[in-house]
Amino acid sequence: MGMSGDRSWRRFDVVVETRRRWSRAEKLAIVEEALRGTNVSAVARRHGIKPSLLFRWKKQYGAPAGGEAPSPAFVPLALPAPASPAPPPEHTGSIEIDLRTGRRVRVGTRVDLAALKRIIEVLEE
Repeated sequence: MGMSGDRSWRRFDVVVETRRRWSRAEKLAIVEEALRGTNVSAVARRHGIKPSLLFRWKKQYGAPAGGEAPSPAFVPLALPAPASPAPPPEHTGSIEIDLRTGRRVRVGTRVDLAALKRIIEVLEE
């Protein structure tokens, strides 16, 4: 015989949660609301999501956690002229492009510019 209160059967509670699926348009609308200067946690509560998810969406859709995205800038570059005239070297290097979405694209120097433009447009969606 077992101890007092010891039962051979156990009771289990099953809790079922379903994940909400948000469309891209819904995510963008919530991110825009959070960018209008409203408290991010308050916006998250209003929509029934965790603040960490809203911060992830802000990062995913190009908005940094600190506010406005910096505008892209180009840095002037000057290379010294070769000492003696020589045939141009064969370029075998690569170019790295950091996108607003946080992704990085690496291409060779002989990349087709039209194809590169299409690739970047798709990756920035």
